[in-house]
Amino acid sequence: MTQPVIITVAITGAVPRKKDSPAIPVTPAEQVESTHEAFEAGASVVHIHVRNLDESPGSAPELYAQVQEGVQKHCPGMIVQFSTGGRGREQSQRGAMLYLKPDMASLATGSVNFPVGIYENPPDFVEGLAKVMLENGVKPEIEVFDLSMLYNAANLVKKGLVMERPHVQFVMGVPNAMPARRSVFDFLRGEIEDVLPGATWVAAGIGRHQWEVNKWCLESGGHCRTGLEDNLRITPDRLAASNAELVQKIVDACAQYDRRPASAAEARQMLGLAPAH
Repeated sequence: MTQPVIITVAITGAVPRKKDSPAIPVTPAEQVESTHEAFEAGASVVHIHVRNLDESPGSAPELYAQVQEGVQKHCPGMIVQFSTGGRGREQSQRGAMLYLKPDMASLATGSVNFPVGIYENPPDFVEGLAKVMLENGVKPEIEVFDLSMLYNAANLVKKGLVMERPHVQFVMGVPNAMPARRSVFDFLRGEIEDVLPGATWVAAGIGRHQWEVNKWCLESGGHCRTGLEDNLRITPDRLAASNAELVQKIVDACAQYDRRPASAAEARQMLGLAPAH
């Protein structure tokens, strides 16, 4: 039997929409529409950033609530994952919407250099955010931008702040952080089996590395992340017409690797999430 692959679509990201990137959805209505198109194409997880009407980064819970409600209505069973990323947001704001109890939320487990600054995630902040997720029944997706973050995640599991068998994402290709090299990818796959046995994993390639990393994941039995957030964040590969187009590219390649897109219900079971209401 073909092996199912969970496809995550990161629809928007923290970078403002520019005149040359009209495909990026910004308003809640645009985000819901783009997510629905990606869901129909084969995505089972949506990674959500919200933006205020002036297109500045937004963490306003009401915006997250609007997008979550729309996704739940139009994409039955799809896994909703909120971003707690830090670009343009104070630490006090980054978990302010977790009371909405999305299925998942991102959790970077350390600080790392980004192209023009430091993505700050001090230990006390990481532990505090993990506690809030635990209290609200939100499964973290561990974001590994650098190698130490994998071992930091294992320590959170030992402390009981993250449940066993977490879901881990390797983020590859951000300048100044972890490079998108096959040798690094293979090392991470080996390490996660020892450090976090039973964990599920996905890898995201940034900019021109997106499709290359997608293929590594399909070949190696991992899961895939795509979307305009990653495709256009740093060094655009090319301007895709939509998030759905990027999802479809993975779906079309699945047969070459004896894979198939996981349904939303399958993805929930594989990630240890409750069935959709």
